[in-house]
Amino acid sequence: MISLENVSKKFGTGVFAISDISLTVERGEFVFLVGPTGSGKTTIFRLLIREIIPTQGSVVVNSFDVIKLPNKKVPDLRKMIGVIFQDLKLLHDRTIIENTILPLEVSGVKRKEAAARAEEVLSQLGILEHKDKFPVQLSGGEIQRAAIARALTLSPQILLADEPTGNLDDETSWEIVKLLSDINEKGTTVIMATHNADIVKRLNKRIIELKAGTVVNDRKGHKVNHKSSEKDEKEKPAVTEESRKSTETSSFAKASADKQNREQSETDPKKEEHLREKDKKAEDITSDFEEALK
Repeated sequence: MISLENVSKKFGTGVFAISDISLTVERGEFVFLVGPTGSGKTTIFRLLIREIIPTQGSVVVNSFDVIKLPNKKVPDLRKMIGVIFQDLKLLHDRTIIENTILPLEVSGVKRKEAAARAEEVLSQLGILEHKDKFPVQLSGGEIQRAAIARALTLSPQILLADEPTGNLDDETSWEIVKLLSDINEKGTTVIMATHNADIVKRLNKRIIELKAGTVVNDRKGHKVNHKSSEKDEKEKPAVTEESRKSTETSSFAKASADKQNREQSETDPKKEEHLREKDKKAEDITSDFEEALK
């Protein structure tokens, strides 16, 4: 279904985002694409939807040769690929159902039919009751579900999820990953880029690890005891909707605070030193994934 052969991408700065990558993803697979920031995960996604063209090598998605694909055929390629963007790309001046309808309208689906399809997907993801709200009125997990709903409206064969749990707490992150797993079990090929080593460890899925733009590992993940996992899930204390929203809001607030701190650190040496320590912790991500691959 998806084939990259000896693919490299060099940007105008002279830096290679990926270098001589070869990999194949079969129809119906669930694949984790892991690695530190800058390792090439998002570049691969951009190549698959033909947002960029490789400097060398071949990219094939189903019957489409992405490099040779005429511009007029690009919409056909993108209809079969749903994308959950890292920054979500929800329009904040439109309601959830208006955001969900958008891909259908762009594809020429009639308004009534598009609205029915959007409501169907929102219902499947458990957020139909929020259809008339704006993104700012939803919790982090609900916003992520809205982004997934929009990606699913055209019933894509392939779903690309770029860091879908990046700003979510552990409980909500696991809920989102289980949603993606359920979607995969219905036949959709799912490729999920992530930094979350804990999630990778919990699922027995294929793992492709990138480092400095090259594939350094490509194999099955750590096998889990499904019975134990199910037992652990049942024994977890119930999480109320109110407490879940509160935790998600705190997660997003923390992310915003980190961004603000970075902006202020330019004039505050102590904060700059603190952020350097946080960045050092981020470098440990690679070792976490190496542990997950054992």
